[in-house]
Amino acid sequence: MSATVRRLADANARLHVTAASDQLSVSTPASATQAGLRVDGRLGVHYALNLAAGEDAAGKAALIGLEQTVELPRSLLTAELAERFAGRVEAVQQTGPRRARVVLSYSLDAIGADLPQCLNLLFGNISLKPGIRVVDLEWPAALVTALGGPGHGIAGLRRLTGVSGRALLCTALKPMGLSATELASCCEAFARGGIDIIKDDHGLADQPAAPFAERLARCQEAVTRANAATGRHSQYFPNVTAPAALLAQRLAAAREAGCLGVLISPWLVGLDTLRLIRDQYGLAILAHPALTGSLFGRGAGMAPQLVLGDLFRLAGADAVIYPNAGGRFDFSAATCARINDHLRRPLGTLRPSLPAPAGGMDVARAGQWVRRYGPDTLLLIGGSLYAQGDLQRGAAALRAVVEGLGS
Repeated sequence: MSATVRRLADANARLHVTAASDQLSVSTPASATQAGLRVDGRLGVHYALNLAAGEDAAGKAALIGLEQTVELPRSLLTAELAERFAGRVEAVQQTGPRRARVVLSYSLDAIGADLPQCLNLLFGNISLKPGIRVVDLEWPAALVTALGGPGHGIAGLRRLTGVSGRALLCTALKPMGLSATELASCCEAFARGGIDIIKDDHGLADQPAAPFAERLARCQEAVTRANAATGRHSQYFPNVTAPAALLAQRLAAAREAGCLGVLISPWLVGLDTLRLIRDQYGLAILAHPALTGSLFGRGAGMAPQLVLGDLFRLAGADAVIYPNAGGRFDFSAATCARINDHLRRPLGTLRPSLPAPAGGMDVARAGQWVRRYGPDTLLLIGGSLYAQGDLQRGAAALRAVVEGLGS
């Protein structure tokens, strides 16, 4: 048994002792010790249901609890198996003629310390069924501790960049098709202008125009030169999203080149990859939301703040990119606020993660977003910054705006 699994088992046993006398009713879910945590050591999942003709909320909830765990009718289970492993229906509330909210909880015996199995339990088989949306989660403290969360978090990213008292600035190297030399020139201009984190665009991989190894070397050299000239600590985060056979090679190359952080798209390579980067390479992680939009339908899927807030943070993302309101995508201001809250709120022992609103951010509105979201934000501005023409001058003007708000 690994040390992580042992810690989880010990913590879970202590929680079970505490909660042994607390029998939950079908109508009332367990209360949380703080937002996002449960007192009884179980994983609580809140579902919004759209009911088809002939479906009732309680029956659909019971089927979810079986489908996500034992995958057998309750009549074929012993009482012990049903109690230990099947999902427990705790609350059923009709919210419309064919709509309901239900709460189920799951024992950690069904999860262990396994993040892929946690995802499977949250939304595995039921992702193939219509009318089921995960809208809230209550985490057991033992699982939160075992998964570990960010290795650096907000305070760590501030240390890497030397920034305190203001929002951090980020931009992306683009477009695809430029040579490694051309991208490095952009990188140096942004760093000299005062951008804190210059990342590869998430579409830059290993294309012939700018192969990964050459781009990594040239861009890291460029930001090092800029830092030597300015005395600042701008960072270059290469995109290491890659096929499984190449991922370790790219991570090692990034670290050997002197990079202190990387960009990765967790939903493309597997969410648990974040824990690998954190534990084996010690690199700061900027997570990109590519492909997650397929989960965010209004009638099914998972709420964005749970995927980009809770799950990305639990897995180890130090900062999380999401599409900001008013940009190229259709996230509302309320959704963005919920993502920010889930990334930064107290959650057991986890460090907070830095929200990175992006996707059409306008230089002219940067001050507005800093005032709205607060200083613990990473503003990711791409196209609007390129539109300024002189990249160094545009970056310097943007930094001056943000510094003025932080003073």
